[in-house]
Amino acid sequence: MNAGRTVFSQLIEHLPHKEFQKCVARYGGDRYTKEFSCWDQYLAMSFAQLTYRESLRDIEACLKAVGGKLYPMGFRSNVVRSTLADANESRDWRIYADFAHILIGIARPLYADNPLGVDLDQDLYALDSTTIDLCLSVFPWARFRKHKGAVKMHTLLDLRGNIPTFIRITDGKVHDVNILDQLLLEAGAFYVMDRGYVDFERLYAFTLASAFFVVRTKRNVLLQRRYSQPVDKSTGVRSNQTVILATPGSAAVYPDALRRVSYFDAITASGWCF
Repeated sequence: MNAGRTVFSQLIEHLPHKEFQKCVARYGGDRYTKEFSCWDQYLAMSFAQLTYRESLRDIEACLKAVGGKLYPMGFRSNVVRSTLADANESRDWRIYADFAHILIGIARPLYADNPLGVDLDQDLYALDSTTIDLCLSVFPWARFRKHKGAVKMHTLLDLRGNIPTFIRITDGKVHDVNILDQLLLEAGAFYVMDRGYVDFERLYAFTLASAFFVVRTKRNVLLQRRYSQPVDKSTGVRSNQTVILATPGSAAVYPDALRRVSYFDAITASGWCF
């Protein structure tokens, strides 16, 4: 039996508590709080994530089972589901958003030298979204379909360490491509996206920012070939072409040339065009 410190307390030790308190003070999170502080709330929700708790009742029951170890784990008050529910509803979410950015800033340099598996010195990011289903009777503000509620989480992932560098939670009806307007683009970096982000007017912002994007093309995109480069088809690459947009008025949307690469994966018997 482990007689020393819990694994949870050892993990929490690495968190910059002073920086967290600065975030709390910035938004007055602990104002008028007598017992259940923002730190206790953060620990409770972190514990829930790390141990796969499924409800507030589940969090309360699990922490109550180790009541004698709560203080060594960092808690300074008992966790009651009604108190935790009130804290989740009333406290400013920006406290935890700001602290998340602090943790991201600490983590990214630790993985800066991690190999990507490709010969690339620049930063590489992947952008995608996921729809989170919600119960419409509990979250009536999150109407997504007639009888379905949902929100959408848009995430930009730094592939050196798989660390999220940008997260936005929006209404479930928000189209993925709208998130391109909110990105702070990094010069020289590569951004990998799916075809849901094909909007050449928005993608031209990457070119203007000296960044690069890789996106799957759509069938209805009209392109005119200008040049073809030789390829080694044994690698799966079928074509490597320089193209321009061929639709009327497209030169005003994206005046520069694009590179189109077709690839076939023999293992999955599927092909892509980027």
